[in-house]
Amino acid sequence: MKRRRGIIDRFEGDLAVVEFGEVMEDIPKSRLPDSIQSGDVLWFYEDGKVEIDAEERQRLSKEIDRLMDELWED
Repeated sequence: MKRRRGIIDRFEGDLAVVEFGEVMEDIPKSRLPDSIQSGDVLWFYEDGKVEIDAEERQRLSKEIDRLMDELWED
């Protein structure tokens, strides 16, 4: 089954703004898991199922922290 990865960028009212690569899409929060937060990595399946990928969020967070440390090194 095909799936695509999205990252929650932010919320605007009843919508979640989800980043799919370089494309942003507004998705009703009602179609997403209740516990979602900005920065969550989600997998969207063809059948409409949506899963949170906590491990991928943690990996991306560590990568961002590493890049920020490199940027601010003396």
